[in-house]
Amino acid sequence: MRRLFYSSGYVLTADRTCKAVLRYARALAESSTSDVVSIPVLVSGGGVGYAHFLIGPASQLFSTPVADNTAEPDDPTVVADLERRTRLLQTSVPEWDDEMTDVENFDFDAI
Repeated sequence: MRRLFYSSGYVLTADRTCKAVLRYARALAESSTSDVVSIPVLVSGGGVGYAHFLIGPASQLFSTPVADNTAEPDDPTVVADLERRTRLLQTSVPEWDDEMTDVENFDFDAI
């Protein structure tokens, strides 16, 4: 599960959903366009609901891992739709591993 940060808040969503949103946001930014997406998220009390995001060139999204991986709010149709939308915007698609890995000991001063 990932914590997906957007604006001044965050939502909890499945790894693959988060990855699909980030890929689509990048494709939208490269195309200088925007779109609204709905993704499954954990809501108060542990239930699953849907969050709606306006994403585009100015979107500042990032994610972090969540240690508790119970009951990921996963919806394969949402992921497939985001991947389809991404492919429509990109001439080539970068390959990612099945699971996001986090960079440990990243030296920001070296940038």
